[in-house]
Amino acid sequence: MTGRGIVLLALCGALLLAAPMVADRYVLSVLTTVLWFAYVGQAWNVMMGFSGLLSLGHALYVGLGAYASAALFVHFGIGPWAGMWVAMLAATAAGCFIGFLGFRFGVRGVHFALLTIAFAEVARIGFDHLQWFGGSGGFFIPVAGDAGNDLLNLRGSPELFYYVILALVLAALALSRVLLHSRLGYQWLAVREEPEAAEAVGVDLFRARIAAVAVSSALTALGGVFQAFYFNNLFPEQVFSMGRSIEIILPAIVGGIGTLIGPILGAFILTPLGEVLTFLIEATGFDLPGLKQLFYGVALVVIVVYRPDGVWPWLAARLGLVRRRGEDA
Repeated sequence: MTGRGIVLLALCGALLLAAPMVADRYVLSVLTTVLWFAYVGQAWNVMMGFSGLLSLGHALYVGLGAYASAALFVHFGIGPWAGMWVAMLAATAAGCFIGFLGFRFGVRGVHFALLTIAFAEVARIGFDHLQWFGGSGGFFIPVAGDAGNDLLNLRGSPELFYYVILALVLAALALSRVLLHSRLGYQWLAVREEPEAAEAVGVDLFRARIAAVAVSSALTALGGVFQAFYFNNLFPEQVFSMGRSIEIILPAIVGGIGTLIGPILGAFILTPLGEVLTFLIEATGFDLPGLKQLFYGVALVVIVVYRPDGVWPWLAARLGLVRRRGEDA
């Protein structure tokens, strides 16, 4: 990345750090949602963007992370920072099991994507009937009220949650950059581009793909932990829904699959536009169910047609933020 790009990213980071000082409660909630989608989009990008594994069921890992951490907190008093390890382990185990089935029996491409959808749907139906997790009536985390900020138990003000998710986004960005430029990252890129050639030079396709699934599912589960303690309620129909999985992958697709900044930029494009659309619909007094989803569909079509590589590669080139195509992007 060029010096101009580093300066611009540093400026953006400074603005995000200062946002709670000037933003009202609504704007802060929108920014928190944007950052959450940026985080889970980055987690999905590890699997699809780095190693070429299409998953359309990432809501499974969000749900497992959310329910595991919430249940440990409500039933046993275990805080989210301790519970997140169980949540990440559960999601990683599920992801590796799905990956084992897919890779062991040669399920690839669209068929692998369908396999991920199937497991997310099984989880949705299963949690709908598990009363220990609240069943279809929902699972609720007690709200601390005016007890102040408690980072240890992730209870507190909107500002607290904003800075936590901002830290997670920055950590995921740094981890993704390290992984991408590591030996494992180069193996992922080889597997994504030419799996037969990668195998011919000694890359273990199974191990490389399982590693991508494990990292992606674990990171996504951490996003689920945040979601559980931010909203304080979980419903299987929402958490494991196909719509949630689509919302997770859209930031990376719009911003640029396989890039580092793409999922973040995509989240900052889609979520605010969706909020503006919702505001305009409410202002006009029309009740048009599904219009937001239609907007996302139209936005996706426009991006695929006019910017098939995503917005970030085009924007970075136009602003001179990278020295050559794809470098540190």
